[in-house]
Amino acid sequence: MKPVTVFGPDFPFAYDDWISHPSGIGSLPASALGSKVAIIGSGAAGVIAGYELMKLGLQPILFESGQFGGRLRSQPFEGVEGVIAELGGMRFPVSSTGFYHYVNLLGLESAPFPNPLTPAAGSTVIDLLGKTHYAKTLADLPPLFSEVAHAYATALEEGANFGALKQAIRHRDIPRIKEIWDPLVKAWDERTFYDFVASSEAFQKLSFHHREVFGQVGFGTGGWDSDFPNSMLEILRVNVTECDDHQRYIIGGVEQVPRKLWTHCPEKIAHWPSATSLAGLNGGATRSGASRIRRKSETTIEVTDKWGRADDFEAVLVTCQSHLLSTQIDTEETLFSQDLWMALDRTRFMQSAKTFVMVDRPFWKDKDPETGRDIMSMTLTDRMTRGTYLFDNGPDKPSVICLSYSWMTDALKVLPLPTDKRVELALSALNKIYPTLDIRSHILGDPITVSWEADENFLGAFKGALPGHYRYNHRMFGHFMQQNMPPEQQGIFIAGDGVSWTPAWVEGAVQTSLNAVSGIIHHFGGSSHADNPSPRDAYHAYGPVTLLN
Repeated sequence: MKPVTVFGPDFPFAYDDWISHPSGIGSLPASALGSKVAIIGSGAAGVIAGYELMKLGLQPILFESGQFGGRLRSQPFEGVEGVIAELGGMRFPVSSTGFYHYVNLLGLESAPFPNPLTPAAGSTVIDLLGKTHYAKTLADLPPLFSEVAHAYATALEEGANFGALKQAIRHRDIPRIKEIWDPLVKAWDERTFYDFVASSEAFQKLSFHHREVFGQVGFGTGGWDSDFPNSMLEILRVNVTECDDHQRYIIGGVEQVPRKLWTHCPEKIAHWPSATSLAGLNGGATRSGASRIRRKSETTIEVTDKWGRADDFEAVLVTCQSHLLSTQIDTEETLFSQDLWMALDRTRFMQSAKTFVMVDRPFWKDKDPETGRDIMSMTLTDRMTRGTYLFDNGPDKPSVICLSYSWMTDALKVLPLPTDKRVELALSALNKIYPTLDIRSHILGDPITVSWEADENFLGAFKGALPGHYRYNHRMFGHFMQQNMPPEQQGIFIAGDGVSWTPAWVEGAVQTSLNAVSGIIHHFGGSSHADNPSPRDAYHAYGPVTLLN
């Protein structure tokens, strides 16, 4: 059976095939070779775009105001090698085939993520309304949870023709995808995820408590309540492309992907010597953060870093969080249309907090002598911790517990608190679930925590589109198609998971970076190969449906 991939549904284009095609993704005229392109941000979108542009013979210059890697951030614990906390992206569905192209290129290894009710987790505890349930599979839980799972599956089928849409994506049947998806856009753009659930016939047959359980812990996969205000379209995309299924983590930390791509020398490269890398073209380090962007001439855009160094570029790619263009970077207003500014500024970002501790060993695998069960499990709860994940690094290394992974209101509860207070709150909540377990006695070193909304370079974890935001997303996603824009708006591109249709998933960053690459190829007078059309070549035929104003 063919796998489900993130092939659309808004723009069903085979990015994985495009970047792996033996003919390459395109070529540039000799006059463009060596031209400088500014890339603002060194996350997945920025580094991948830089890598592909370098292979074409351009000179990408990266600007970074914070930490290299963006939200692919793997922070090591002190005093031990290879034990990390994944502060940003940490689970990567196998449907993200564009992302895994680069993972495989770099020779990195992955393993199943210890999600609830999966073999990788071993066991799961669901603690809800003061009652605790131990399970290894969904079948081990009370019938209520299976009823919730069945109701949601039924709602998807009845409300979104889910099975047929997934089958079309699996077979990359573009006409069929558009036939099913485009009417769903018109029907659900202005309606919330909660509206979809609550108004479905499947859930109306059940109690409010079933919806409450779905919001707090899902049907054993994790709570959905933080997404209830979001546009249902956003959730449908995640579900139908299996972004919430078959997830893996990168052994040694996902930050290796941008860092290793930064120093990787591609086998095939135009213009530059064979041993060229992004690091080499940048003198070994990124520039400091961009502080100003303005048009210098009809063909050049000036980017100034925070120390006042200004350089001219023939193209600019902005991959940072969109709000930084109006809060942190002095961006000349005429570089973007007012319609696009509206989309960039109205983009809504969700809060997220994580707290990690390093422990001496994977003690949770010890068995309770009375019950024979694991003494601790991957834990879903309605308490402040919400999700607690257990990472076993093997018998010879300390292990890691993500004590708390929370969103929105739950993340805001701990926003002003110092790290130690966050740990104490998490341990207090877990003590109510595991009253005889002394987690503290296993903790080593200092804990690690993050609140993405408190970071001036991010202002939130990722985009969460509200009802009515489809048009905004369409403007941002399609911005790489610049042929009909006035000259003063051409040459500056945007990318990142916040520009994509699938925020929070690295595949969205990959796909929008590749869109920008195809736009930049055209901007410099280049073209794709006849046997390997680019996103730009396919956009008019297969692009997102346009909603009337």
